[in-house]
Order: sequence, then structure tokens, then C-alpha cells
Amino acid sequence: MMFVRKEITVDATPERAFDVFTTRFDSWWPRSHHIAEPELQEAIIEPREGGRWFERGVDGSECEWGEVLAYDPPNRVVLTWHLGADWKYHADQFSEIEVSFTRDGDRTNVTLEHRYLERHGEGAAEVRDAVSSDGGWPSLLELYRGVLESSSSAAELMQ
Repeated sequence: MMFVRKEITVDATPERAFDVFTTRFDSWWPRSHHIAEPELQEAIIEPREGGRWFERGVDGSECEWGEVLAYDPPNRVVLTWHLGADWKYHADQFSEIEVSFTRDGDRTNVTLEHRYLERHGEGAAEVRDAVSSDGGWPSLLELYRGVLESSSSAAELMQ
């Protein structure tokens, strides 16, 4: 099995880490990471098994990225990734992304595994290299950590 695995530890509870990753996905997803023609207005993970994972453009159009295979707060979320090496949606080709949230004292270990990349056929190695590069999951998880930890601090100060 061809996969990419990245781990970070964040200063938040699993509940908060899960919530920011899923229901607040748009708060940390970069506007540069979209596949439709119009600029990205919003990136969305619908919070339920069978939900959609998609982008909404500034013109109101929607473009699918995948679907939610498992939604188990605050433990894990599993998504399909239908984006090929050409960064277009392919209904017949998809890998999976599982993100798990494990308590570690007052922190949370976040593990992202992007697996079954071989399902992308001839472009599999290119997809693997792209998602594991500095512009892929490593930088995306750092953006996520930044929003999560800054919003956690702000929430604590307001209490």
C-alpha cells in the first residue's frame, strides 16, 4: 500500500482538535488550494458519514473533492480524495485520508494518513510526492495547528 503519514501534537483537547479540523475546516484551509476555476470562497467537510467534502467558489459553484467515509468525533474522520495528479476530480479514482486525534495529557496527537495512493493509477507517485511535499500535508497541518492554537488561546482568554 502506498501512503503518506504525518503527525503533529497540538495544544488542545481531542474534542477541540477534531472540531477545528472538521467543522472549522475552512478557517485553516488556504485559499490557494482549490481545483475549480473560480476563486475559493469556502472549503467544507459536511459533519456526518456520507457527507460531502467540497469547495464553493466565489460565484456560488461547487466542486467535489471527496466524501466522508467515517465521522467519529472526537476520535477520527476518514475522507475520500478523488483528486488526481492533474488536480481534477476523478469519480473512479480515489485514495483515503484518515485523521485521528489521540489525547496525550493536556495535548492531542493528530495523525494524518493519506493511503491507497496506488488507486490513482499512473499518477500515483506524483500524487504521493505532491501531498508529502512542503506545499502538501506538512504545511497544511502547520496552518491547522496555527489556527487551532490561536483560537484555543483566544477562547481561554474570553472565559
